[in-house]
Amino acid sequence: MRHAQLTSLDLPDFGSPITEPELGRDIYAARLKQLLARMAANGLDALVIYGDREHVANISWATGHDPRFEEAICIIVPGRTPTLLAGNEGFPYTEVANGSFKRVLWQPLSLMGQPRDKYRDLASILREAGVKKNMRIGLAGWKGFETDDGVFDPNWFETPHYLVETLKKFGAVTNAALLFMHPTDGLRVINEIEQLARFEYAATLTSNAVRRMILGARPGMSEYNACRNMAFDGFPQSVHVNMSSGPRAKYGLPSPSMRVIEKGDPIVIGVGLMGALNCRAGFMVDDASELPADICGYVDKLVAPYFDAAVAWYETIGIGVEGGALYEAVMSRLGDPFFGIGLNPGHLIHLDEWVHSPVKKNSKMKLASGMALQCDIIPATGTPYFMSNIEDGVAIADAPTRAAFKAKYPEAWKRIESRRAFMAEKLGITLKPEVLPFSNIPAWLPPFWLAPGKVMAMR
Repeated sequence: MRHAQLTSLDLPDFGSPITEPELGRDIYAARLKQLLARMAANGLDALVIYGDREHVANISWATGHDPRFEEAICIIVPGRTPTLLAGNEGFPYTEVANGSFKRVLWQPLSLMGQPRDKYRDLASILREAGVKKNMRIGLAGWKGFETDDGVFDPNWFETPHYLVETLKKFGAVTNAALLFMHPTDGLRVINEIEQLARFEYAATLTSNAVRRMILGARPGMSEYNACRNMAFDGFPQSVHVNMSSGPRAKYGLPSPSMRVIEKGDPIVIGVGLMGALNCRAGFMVDDASELPADICGYVDKLVAPYFDAAVAWYETIGIGVEGGALYEAVMSRLGDPFFGIGLNPGHLIHLDEWVHSPVKKNSKMKLASGMALQCDIIPATGTPYFMSNIEDGVAIADAPTRAAFKAKYPEAWKRIESRRAFMAEKLGITLKPEVLPFSNIPAWLPPFWLAPGKVMAMR
């Protein structure tokens, strides 16, 4: 029987992208057709999409525009060119987007104190865009509201009050977030090969950054100085950098600070760009002998069973697999309360770090080709044992999708094949053919950051 063991192993350099995959106008034209068909299937006469700096994914998927500094609104009515509203700073920036839409300056979307000299009434703009009385209107922001049993409440909105109230003057309004974010049927859940290639590009950057951070961090550095090793290139971020050491590390989410890293510290790093996130956690030591006596069994008690569960996740995931089966593969190994698993062990990822998740207890929702998912299993023990962490992204692709991806993106495909071989030959993780690892640190888990050549593997 295989067991997770600490093994001497060098992490190969899988390479970095030379070219950046792009989403052309044809992609956005096809998405608009998909969206109109989905509106018709859901009985919607009009759709309004709201986005802001923190929540760009839905509006960006539809238009190619990601709001910066301010907000944006897209109005879609069948038979009409979509209308995109932006504020003073966002309006010129809309020219960068590859979607097809009519641009409208609506200054209330601007920051406070900026000019309002070209103010227009929102209701009149809606009418010009094709919205009429007694229409059934979908309003999509960035989330829907569900009960524990998954019942969706279409009458709750997380978009601005003024927008909801103005739309209600035209007709019945429902929360339409699930058009984009349903865990099996959402428009952003099944991705084009071009979008998957963008995600692989982002994941290569994030994972390279995490690798450089781990290899470069040393006691005596401040957290800020350690983070300089990540060497970002400017690709848009999806989350703040999570990096903390010592007492703050148990919280996982803090940004770096001037705190000086000490030998023996627990430490965690998480880096997210649009389409990818990678995270690792461990201790700033050379080996277990440098840990406090009460946690000298860190690897055996926490890291090894955690890695075993992560391997089960990787070897279970695939086309047609039910979310409940993936959940059980993990929780059958980490179900003890000691591990403190509180969130879903895996979820869908897009421009936003977490779209939705089909990975739940007893979930019958099936994984499908075109999905991008995150291995995201977080044991928050709440004890001196701290945590361990592997967060890496994968895509699931059937044979035709893999063939198309390989033909169009041979450079990325070479990295994917090399990662699969490393996982199989060095880590003992056998992936199904449809599972495409996007991370340049695929399942690489060094528990002791001063000895990154000692990693977990199945033996």
